[in-house]
Amino acid sequence: MRLLLLLALLYAFLVGVESLGNGIAGLGGDVTDDLFRGVAHPLGGLCVGVLATVLMQSSSVTTSTIVALVGAGVVGLDDAVPMVMGANIGTTITNTLASLGAIRRPEEFRRAFAGATMHDFFNLLAVAVLLPLEIATGLLARTAMGLSRAVGGGAGGEFDSPVKAAVGAGTDLVQRAVTAAAGETALAGVVLIVAGLALLFSTLVAITKNMRVVVAGPAERSLNAVLGRSGALGILVGAVMTVAVQSSSITTSLLVPMVSSGVLQLANAYPLTLGANIGTTCTALLAALAMPQIAGLQIALVHLLFNVAGTLLFYPIPALRRLPLALARRLADQAVKRRGLVLAYVVVVFVGVPLVGVLAFR
Repeated sequence: MRLLLLLALLYAFLVGVESLGNGIAGLGGDVTDDLFRGVAHPLGGLCVGVLATVLMQSSSVTTSTIVALVGAGVVGLDDAVPMVMGANIGTTITNTLASLGAIRRPEEFRRAFAGATMHDFFNLLAVAVLLPLEIATGLLARTAMGLSRAVGGGAGGEFDSPVKAAVGAGTDLVQRAVTAAAGETALAGVVLIVAGLALLFSTLVAITKNMRVVVAGPAERSLNAVLGRSGALGILVGAVMTVAVQSSSITTSLLVPMVSSGVLQLANAYPLTLGANIGTTCTALLAALAMPQIAGLQIALVHLLFNVAGTLLFYPIPALRRLPLALARRLADQAVKRRGLVLAYVVVVFVGVPLVGVLAFR
């Protein structure tokens, strides 16, 4: 029964993705141009990705929305790449906030905050290297275009997804209901967007709750036994867990109490976090299957390529592998001494700087 429920939730999620894309396309060029004017600059797009994910508390929703925007032709592939990178940064606020549960116990908090912020530092460092490279060369976008052509038959073509046929019936029902209520007006597009977002939020929450019952308990018990074998195995475990629960925040938040208690060493939690980064791209790839245009698949592949590239860049080389851990430990040491620094860090990194960036690059 639980499997059938999960399949139904997954179907509703895909209907939500396509409904969102159809609603955005239905608004018309002038409205959407005004709405997304602030993300024309790469740094503006990066900041929008951070803020959107902080507000939604889900990088899966953010990246699925980006897939819908690209698939609808509202946002270009090059403009969407920084938004995806920003979503990676924004999602780390969840486990950073989770670490605050130990703030009254200094040693536990030191470990917990380091365990949470190593994810922050890895994503920040990956963006610091890969965003300038992408601006200069377009490497991720061009690679994603090549891969999507191999799968979908060429740029600008239709992605022949077997999922789309199944999702189409549900999307048509939603669109007919909206049109009957709002008519053939711009309001219908707005209502369709709201309906799509409502489906995205509600189904992702329900999927997460159901998958956590099945996966998280056994995974948490066996985690420490398998991590000591190799970093590659840890990355694989983190990716599989995240695909299963459909949330990198669940995977990384589960690590916080384990690191805080000393059961899991920070260095062993690190590859799990990298795996969670890779595993969370499954949601956007799945969302792309519901989009008729191949552009949606291209940005979903960019998300995957970005996380894989970041892992390959920082993990194999010992000196680079240790860098996010060293920065996290140093910040945690300071946070224990000055607890006000924790609030300042969260506000500045996840709200202040992104908000200034959005305003500055409008």
